[in-house]
Amino acid sequence: MILATNICIDEKIRGGKPVIKGTRVPVDLILGKLAGGMTYEELMKEYDITQEDILSALEYASYYISGRR
Repeated sequence: MILATNICIDEKIRGGKPVIKGTRVPVDLILGKLAGGMTYEELMKEYDITQEDILSALEYASYYISGRR
């Protein structure tokens, strides 16, 4: 299931946690790293993801905490 651009949930990947599409990088990891001060550039290099992937993680988090899930 795709929930936001580049975010998917599949029970076979990371136990159904939302991840960046095509990777095993969970949304909560991205959010935690950003909250800890990691830059977009550092995230992109360390996890081989794009800026669009990071923005999708933020979009998903915004949607989720808004209660619209």
